Amino acid sequence: MKKRIFLIIIVLAVLCGAAALLLRNGFRSNCVVRPGVVYIPTGSDYAALCDSLEAGGSRIRHRWFFDRYADRLELERTLKPGCYELREGMSVIDVVRMFKLGLQTPVRVSMNNVKTVRQLAGKLSRQIEADSASLVAAFTDGELTARLGFDTLTLFSMFIPDTYEMWWTVAPGALVERMKKEYDRFWTGERSRKLERTGLSRLEAMTLASIVYEETRKSDEMPTVAGVYMNRLRTGMPLQADPTVKYAVGDFSLRRILNMHLKTPSPYNTYLNKGLPPSPICMPSIEAIDAVLDYERHNYIFFCAKEDFSGYHNFAENYSRHLANARRYQAALNARNIR
Repeated sequence: MKKRIFLIIIVLAVLCGAAALLLRNGFRSNCVVRPGVVYIPTGSDYAALCDSLEAGGSRIRHRWFFDRYADRLELERTLKPGCYELREGMSVIDVVRMFKLGLQTPVRVSMNNVKTVRQLAGKLSRQIEADSASLVAAFTDGELTARLGFDTLTLFSMFIPDTYEMWWTVAPGALVERMKKEYDRFWTGERSRKLERTGLSRLEAMTLASIVYEETRKSDEMPTVAGVYMNRLRTGMPLQADPTVKYAVGDFSLRRILNMHLKTPSPYNTYLNKGLPPSPICMPSIEAIDAVLDYERHNYIFFCAKEDFSGYHNFAENYSRHLANARRYQAALNARNIR
């Protein structure tokens, strides 16, 4: 009888130990099969979360334990939207708590090489949850832009091209406010002192940088091009910048500016209007902005694309020299049948 009781005790102990081990492994061992990022849109329920975890094949194991623990923590009611990273070694407890507490992984958001607010909104909408319509609405919100010291036309100058870390669920208004902080940070210190020496405002510097950026993508030539426009501004000469004509026409693909384009009525047409346009014609690179701040001091008033199509320019101090440079470039265009 004693032996039987002893055996029963041993069997129960083994079963309890196995159950404890099973529970421990189920809740606390690695449950991540496929590491990576999971996006949970706003308004998602538990079923949508499960679909995301099963998309393309199960991303986690121990699903029975996952469902039990999720139910215990009321994840159906407390699920937070966001971008979440499933990492090797995470347990069921780690993963469920991550979703419940909203422990998001920030995303890297790049903004550069755009010309309009709508293009910017479209680019951002592919990197965060907000759609382009809600972003455009924030960018054109008069109350918000005024509170930040801009208007709906000049707000575009506030965006400094770079890559930023932010939450995937960032609200459009919060994104605009974040960019204002980045803008103020960008213009502190040495850049602010250099800006003062140029005699330009921040908006004017960004606008001129956008023209320089559209004129040349050669960083070593940008300060020279910036110097030409500074010379024209100082002498009261119209900037006569072809990229502003493309912006006025609304056709950024133009390869050759014709007389009919130069007559386009627009405040952005610097052939018809003296001084800088009302706002940037694109989002200039940081190199172009710094080129304006460190513009080259010289006597050049004119420049024309080189006839070798290298992307560089010939510079001239007088109109006769400029005409000679322009004729060579026009001949090269004609030779290639570029109209």
